Amino acid sequence: MIRFYDTAPLAALEQAAGLPVGTTMDIAYAPEIDLPLLLGRITPDAWVDAITDQLAGRLGGDTDLARTLGRALASAPFRADAEVVTLLRRARTHVPLVLVTNATLQLEDDLALLGLTDLADAVVSSAVERVAKPDPAIYRIAAERAGVPAERCLFVDDRQENIDAAVALGMTGALHREPADLRRALGPYAYETAATAP
Repeated sequence: MIRFYDTAPLAALEQAAGLPVGTTMDIAYAPEIDLPLLLGRITPDAWVDAITDQLAGRLGGDTDLARTLGRALASAPFRADAEVVTLLRRARTHVPLVLVTNATLQLEDDLALLGLTDLADAVVSSAVERVAKPDPAIYRIAAERAGVPAERCLFVDDRQENIDAAVALGMTGALHREPADLRRALGPYAYETAATAP
């Protein structure tokens, strides 16, 4: 929702290797490969090793090429969506803002690179808490950090299964595909002052 990766270099490498674009990500983000990373159980290097092991079979056993593709994904450059960041900063002037994310133990460094260490009142990271969306426990932690009951929380995410889990706990859920979705979900809190909202 906030962070976007540039996977064009990886796609070019996959095409050159004769693989369908997206093959590396399909392998890397399969739960059995991705979840240990998101729960802080393995390092990014170990994640690349797991990707390499799975991908090499698609490349005739070429582990060097498989590792190159895995590293291209792991080191893909990223940026923050400026409009989303602006909306969230405005919302935070009205209500507590808690970032709930399935992320690696590198999240703090990544937020610093993006200049977003002050974006939220609290950050609930799967790798730190050892629990990932859509596990209900991570939403309970977020509500606690926000200092309000779950029923007073708005949860915005780009995956319906994560939203469904939050709604099951009593939160209001909103699906985010583009900044306009977030703006609608925030309502008057998307503006500098709630009184000026249309």
